[in-house]
Amino acid sequence: MPLQALEFFTELCLPFHDHAVVGNTYFAAPVPGTPLRLRIDFTRTVHADTYDGLRVAVVHPEHGEIDAVALSFVGHGTFHRRDEATHTRPNTKQYGTFNTYHRPGRPPWDGAVTTGLRDAIEQYTAIWFPGAWTASEPKRAVGRTPRSTPTPPAAPTGARTR
Repeated sequence: MPLQALEFFTELCLPFHDHAVVGNTYFAAPVPGTPLRLRIDFTRTVHADTYDGLRVAVVHPEHGEIDAVALSFVGHGTFHRRDEATHTRPNTKQYGTFNTYHRPGRPPWDGAVTTGLRDAIEQYTAIWFPGAWTASEPKRAVGRTPRSTPTPPAAPTGARTR
């Protein structure tokens, strides 16, 4: 079964325009014109085809990996709701992890809440790529101004009616 990495990284909503997913790895150039790159991989467990987090790394094309951090799914609450709903206990193979086996029509990481991971990636990239996160965020499209509803008068006006 495929990991569906492209869909997972899409779910993370990372704001970098210059990026690609190759296999199960996300690559990005958060700051155009600089040699540093961002690489995000799934971290494997001792169990076959089972993943328990992400490994985020800063890579230089000539010097290789400069820095890396492991972001666990448990530490960022990624599967907390799912595990609580299914009564999955800590220290079991399924707790805070996902594997490549899944129900048809559902991604293997079904039930993931990626907000904590996204926030951690934002904090990490702010150190290595200052300003890249806000510079890459999509600008709000200039569109129609929302229609404003007039506020009702504070005091009654005119004659009383019943």
